[in-house]
Amino acid sequence: MVSTLTTLPLENGDQLTRIEFERRCATMSDVKKAELIEGIVYMAAALRYKSHGKPHASIMTWLGTYEAATPGVGLADNTTVRLDQDNEPQPDALLRIEQGGQSTISEDDYVEGAPELIVEIAASSASIDAHQKLKVYRRNQVQEYLIWRVYEQQLDWFRLREGQYIKLLADSEGIIKSEIFPGLWLDEQALLAGNLAQVLAILQQGIATVEHQDFVQQLISE
Repeated sequence: MVSTLTTLPLENGDQLTRIEFERRCATMSDVKKAELIEGIVYMAAALRYKSHGKPHASIMTWLGTYEAATPGVGLADNTTVRLDQDNEPQPDALLRIEQGGQSTISEDDYVEGAPELIVEIAASSASIDAHQKLKVYRRNQVQEYLIWRVYEQQLDWFRLREGQYIKLLADSEGIIKSEIFPGLWLDEQALLAGNLAQVLAILQQGIATVEHQDFVQQLISE
């Protein structure tokens, strides 16, 4: 008997082109997260509460509050991004400038090109997030890349400068400030301690700055 199976299932470690990766993904509705990084397929294991679900929710609350106060930016959660022929990641969070930014939305509703900011919650995926993905995001001009290394209780927030990622450092008050999204301020220690109220309070201070207001006006006029 000749098999009628025309599309092989997606497996961890498969080496595929982006076109073939998308074709296989389309046939597997049960797969919640699959990424193509440097031509290799990575599929997420079950996600745990403390090491992923809760920190992910905190990041989305922080970024969602900024989006609500900043018309012209778009926030997405676990959305596939077409970066190049060998890379189609599904970052935990992304923030993009909707008009005049680096990325666009394709006719079939994918993000194409590099969002300005990508965030990854790195627990079991820490090695990939801090190495392979970092190189891919840098090469594709993702302007800022934030990695929350949950097990180490560390944040690495990188800014692309002259083709290299430079780590943004907290100021004397422990606040890290985005250079691409004015007013996107983060109290590093409050986030790591789970003090979301303090994280949002500091963010509100950033949103209240003249720099943020000027940024909003710039976005509105695009």
